Order: sequence, then C-alpha cells, then structure tokens
Amino acid sequence: MTNSVYDKLKWVALVGLPAITTLYLTLATIWGFPYAEAIGATMGAVDVFLGAVLGISSISYKKEHDL
Repeated sequence: MTNSVYDKLKWVALVGLPAITTLYLTLATIWGFPYAEAIGATMGAVDVFLGAVLGISSISYKKEHDL
C-alpha cells in the first residue's frame, strides 16, 4: 500500500465515515428514513474494520522499517 493510499484511507476511517454515519443517523431520525439502525450499524462496522486493517498495516510497516 502506498503512502498516498494509506493517507486517504486513514482520512476516510477517521473523518469521512464517522461524519457520514452521524449525518445519516441524524437525518434518518428527523425524516424517518427506513432501516436507520441497521444502516448506521453497518457503516460503523465498516469503519471499525477499516481502522483495524489500517492499524495492522501501520504496525507491519513500523516493524519492517524499525521505527
């Protein structure tokens, strides 16, 4: 994984997905969108998975480069 890809995915995991999830859940509550809980939980699960993969990638990189 290149640094550029890592940085973009990290931004998505730390800022993008949590912001979109919060926006969707808020709007779903206000406007009565269907499946709000299921969609919000799915988005949260994807975010946690992405964070875990990026964390493992970071640890692996640091081990390889003795940082």
